[in-house]
Amino acid sequence: MPEQYLAFLLVTGLLTLTPGPDMALVLRNGIRGGASAAWWTGLGCCTGIAGYAAASALGLAAVLAASATAFTVVKLAGAAYLVYLGARALWQARPGQVEPPLTTDVAPAAVLDRRAAFRQGLLSNLLNPKIALIFLTLIPQFVSPGEPPLATTAVLAGSFLAMAVLWWRTFSLAVGGLGRWMARDRVRLTVERLTGVVLVALGLRVAFTDH
Repeated sequence: MPEQYLAFLLVTGLLTLTPGPDMALVLRNGIRGGASAAWWTGLGCCTGIAGYAAASALGLAAVLAASATAFTVVKLAGAAYLVYLGARALWQARPGQVEPPLTTDVAPAAVLDRRAAFRQGLLSNLLNPKIALIFLTLIPQFVSPGEPPLATTAVLAGSFLAMAVLWWRTFSLAVGGLGRWMARDRVRLTVERLTGVVLVALGLRVAFTDH
């Protein structure tokens, strides 16, 4: 178990650090709302991971992975959501549009911003059926014969989730540290347009990619 556990941490660490839709979304929200928005987006992503972990334990994720129709429906919904977020970012960063960065100085706005950021991160992950495949294909490879499957799977899934939480906390603080520089209109709009293009491209890639 110790050697396999270290190997599992290495693999999941690489998966966590690999740029993808979540990272583009967290960066985009961090630019607009600072470290708080980035952190709550990351928490939404982690909640989505936890949801798939629970679904995997209940056997629901296996149904999703085994059903081509269900997998395709969730995949296309996720792709459409990414394209929507990307198109919205491009629209908000259109030429001549100078939108002040969201602030967390006012309590009511902060609550709304955090909720929106969390919801976007959550939906981004829940509408990504490939996360279900991680729990169904990756984690079982690190469960040795003779080990209690449920307990070992719970430890591995919990470690995966803890690593994701640690990463998004670190990433959100890094984005917040760059907040003053990114708050400049030109820089903010440039990054907004870049992340918008990335989100649209990732959405199209998800839509036209098989399992």
